Amino acid sequence: MTASSNQPPVLTFEGKRYELNVLPDDVKELVRGMQVADAQLRLYEDTLKVLAVGRQSMAFQLNERLKTIPALPDGV
Repeated sequence: MTASSNQPPVLTFEGKRYELNVLPDDVKELVRGMQVADAQLRLYEDTLKVLAVGRQSMAFQLNERLKTIPALPDGV
C-alpha cells in the first residue's frame, strides 16, 4: 500500500492498483489482516535470526569447552 499527503491511499496487489478508500469494507478488512500477518512474519523472521545467532554462539562455546575434554575413540 502506498499513500501520500495529497493522494488517496492505493493498494497494489498482484500488479494491479486499487484506490483503498473505495474498496468494500470486507476487502479493507482482508487488507488489514494481511498487513498484520506480514508484520507478524517479519517479527518471527527476526526472532529466528536472533535464535540462529544465539545457537551459533553456543555451538562455538561448546566447541571451545570440548577442546579440553578427550573424545571417545572412533568406532565406539
